[in-house]
Amino acid sequence: MVGSRTSVAAILIFLFPFLVAAAAAQSSSQALTAAEVMQRVIAATGATPPPDTVDTLKAGDPATLVTGIVTTFMDTYSVLEKAVASGKNLIITHEPTFYNHRDDQTPLAADPVLTQKLTYIREHHLVVWRFHDTWHLRQPDGILVGMVDQFGWKQYQSKTNPHLFTLPPTTVGQVAASLQARTGARAIRIVGDPAMPVTEVELLPGAAGSDKQIKALQQDDVELLVAGESREWETVPYVQDAAAEGRHKALILLGHEVSEEAGMVECARWLRTIFPGLPIAFIPASEPFQTVAGSTPLQH
Repeated sequence: MVGSRTSVAAILIFLFPFLVAAAAAQSSSQALTAAEVMQRVIAATGATPPPDTVDTLKAGDPATLVTGIVTTFMDTYSVLEKAVASGKNLIITHEPTFYNHRDDQTPLAADPVLTQKLTYIREHHLVVWRFHDTWHLRQPDGILVGMVDQFGWKQYQSKTNPHLFTLPPTTVGQVAASLQARTGARAIRIVGDPAMPVTEVELLPGAAGSDKQIKALQQDDVELLVAGESREWETVPYVQDAAAEGRHKALILLGHEVSEEAGMVECARWLRTIFPGLPIAFIPASEPFQTVAGSTPLQH
């Protein structure tokens, strides 16, 4: 009996330094400030934010102790409410908080919608940080990783161009239907012939801009471009004209949110590897658009 107790004591003495270190690590992770979390996240990407980055603090005190992290495509008012209800106070959003790319509040000074959002953030001691440029610059691009996983396209991805995919023979319409099933999107749009056979697809999530979108479509090995959004007087008529000329080109527009949101699911998963002691959750902003089909007609 004495020998048994001696063995247990010896084991506890041996493990004591490791137990203390583990407890200290957990305590440290739970006592991080928002500024410390942001610094660690940027460092973990291995990327350097551009000089004019939008990855800046948008609201709140960076010295706030973090009770939990929420990742989201866009920190809408509903997302903020859900974050508060979950007890998490650091919001990592991919897109703007205040309705323009730079989150410049000047154009909406004294606007009631903006004012209420700012008041809610302040009253609930939230901290809002945008994680856009650096998440895209990480290798591999965090948004692209999440979207490829959601689409189930990893096995079709090019080894040299991560945006290019060679799918089994299909049609534009079948690709759109598959993406709708996987994303739950309500408002996917097609430009070109839905019956057009296709194998070579380029994926440009978000709003890559017409320069990148048209450049992709100019490549012989790109038959279909899947994108988030596009100005309707740029890439859209380019594809219309290409199709009318008999060229083997088509475009699928998923919507900006639908084309990037899974990338912030991936962000939450990745953050858990960096901050194992912090509660971390993804909260969907959800597709903002409704469709006419199935809605109640207006009464005149």
